[in-house]
Amino acid sequence: MSDDSGRAGWGDGLRFGFGTLSVLRVRVERWDRAAAGRAMAAAPVVGLVLGALAAAAGSLLAWRAGGLPGAVAAVAALAALTRGLHLDGLADVADGLGSGKPAEDALRIMKQSDIGPFGVLTLVLVLFAQISVLAGQFDASTVRGALAVLASATAARCALALGCLRSVPAARPGGLGAVVAGTVSPAAAAAATAGPVLLFAALGALDGWSALRLPVAVAAGLGCAWLLLRRCVRRLDGITGDVLGAMAETAATGTLVALALLG
Repeated sequence: MSDDSGRAGWGDGLRFGFGTLSVLRVRVERWDRAAAGRAMAAAPVVGLVLGALAAAAGSLLAWRAGGLPGAVAAVAALAALTRGLHLDGLADVADGLGSGKPAEDALRIMKQSDIGPFGVLTLVLVLFAQISVLAGQFDASTVRGALAVLASATAARCALALGCLRSVPAARPGGLGAVVAGTVSPAAAAAATAGPVLLFAALGALDGWSALRLPVAVAAGLGCAWLLLRRCVRRLDGITGDVLGAMAETAATGTLVALALLG
């Protein structure tokens, strides 16, 4: 890994972001903390692209087969587009935190390739929650379902910027977490969140929602991710790549549940 003395451009950050957060083939020219900071601040752009692809898949199936198949298609598409990266992180964090062991042992458990009972249970519940909410949204209307997919996918990547704030340390020296930890300024994180929120305020009117419904749901999802971040920092002394993945899935699920509660 090179140092971060050279200033990275947004192009470097977007290539880093798409290269690490998706299966989309891009040429990553810089793998350093400067590019990582740009990537995490630009992660919502990745979320918008992946969310749009998943929303298209879900909408097509919902139109032809109903809300439940559409919801499954959207969730499956997001998992495929990320190689299940965030879901794997969620399961690992659930096993680590659920073990009740000290930080060093919890991190060792998270690094293992197998999934324990806490991880399996968490994955089942989270996927069930996501699919059930999206099925309801797609049954209400195809547009509403598509916007729910787009909002949850983007909120998930907004959470990455929060997890990489300069005040948040890495839990261990190696891995993706160490590369991206502490690389995002508060101003960049705020901008990364504000842009999508304003976009969703405008898009909410497409299906009769109030301008605040999607932004409030995204804010609720990010609040859930922030609570998980605080818990992980206290228990693990920092973040890892798994923690960021868990934050992403938590933000996505929290956004969807908030949408369901808002009606």
